[in-house]
Amino acid sequence: MPDQTSQKQKQKQKPPGHGALRADAQENRDRILRAAREAFAAQGIDVPVAAIARRAGVGVATLYRRFPTRDSLVTEAFAEELSHCVSVLDDALADPDPWRGFCTVIEKVCLMQAADRGFTQAFLTEFPDQADFARERSRAEENLALLVRRAKDAGGLRQDFEPSDVTLLLLANCGVTVGSGEDAATASRRLAAYLLQAFRAETATALPPPARLDLRRVGGPSA
Repeated sequence: MPDQTSQKQKQKQKPPGHGALRADAQENRDRILRAAREAFAAQGIDVPVAAIARRAGVGVATLYRRFPTRDSLVTEAFAEELSHCVSVLDDALADPDPWRGFCTVIEKVCLMQAADRGFTQAFLTEFPDQADFARERSRAEENLALLVRRAKDAGGLRQDFEPSDVTLLLLANCGVTVGSGEDAATASRRLAAYLLQAFRAETATALPPPARLDLRRVGGPSA
């Protein structure tokens, strides 16, 4: 019969330094993600990977061990922001006043864009191998379309509002915030307030034809 005491002692044994390596790996991963978020927010998602590694204080090889592709780094860095965006839309759809919900979404998304240059670009970039990110983005787009329909049906949003008008708004907001420096959030709030007044059904007058804009045109100078 095997010695049970000996077996228990073996089960308790761990390779030397095994726990420390796991902790180091997690610390490196966290530093890389922090550095990536900071770099993407300041410069967009096209910032060189080597620059992110330097900012994180790790080697490029270490970065690629944690994130084998740029896509995996980008999507992981913005996973929290995307989840927040989806949550904002969910809350807006739950608002009994569709127009108020629509206004809240426009205001918050504009502020997100002002705070983080990389997020809109990441949101609109195709990442074929990142199914979870694509699924969340698709849900956000569907919820936005539903919110627009509800705001129109409720009589708050002008009937000639087109999906491309969201792109127009984000392009304008991108230009304003990039050129506003530290006042980006203040400029974004004012622009959104101006545009929301123009979107109201009760003050609507005829507009020129909509531009054929796709959301993938948004993202800043590097898009």
